[in-house]
Amino acid sequence: MNFAATIKDNSGHLFALFYGLFFGTVFLQSGLDKVFNFQDNLGWLTGHFEKSPLAKLVPQMVGTITIVELVAGALSLIGGVLAILSKDHSFIALAWVMDCVALLMLFFGQRIAKDYAGAATIAAYFVVAILGIFAL
Repeated sequence: MNFAATIKDNSGHLFALFYGLFFGTVFLQSGLDKVFNFQDNLGWLTGHFEKSPLAKLVPQMVGTITIVELVAGALSLIGGVLAILSKDHSFIALAWVMDCVALLMLFFGQRIAKDYAGAATIAAYFVVAILGIFAL
């Protein structure tokens, strides 16, 4: 069997792998940055949301999104690796849901804060995440 045929025969598993690696990197980096630079992130987000209805909830929001991002990132990474090694797409399916939840949370926050450029960036990630359904 040639390389192109191998790729074609495993395209769904490869898509799941690359999807998992991409969102594993995105969310683990973001979540770990919030863990290791919590005060910096809290300060920036407090200013970002100071004129929004969510201003008083920033510390809770940072804690919640940190957990969601870390879970989404870990599930993505594990799911991508399992998809290629064991052909099991269970974790990547769960990761897809968590990735979409995390992105919707971030998108909601950006829209409430009236950061439309930031919301547009998150929308682009969301389009990529929606493509993850095809890995299932």
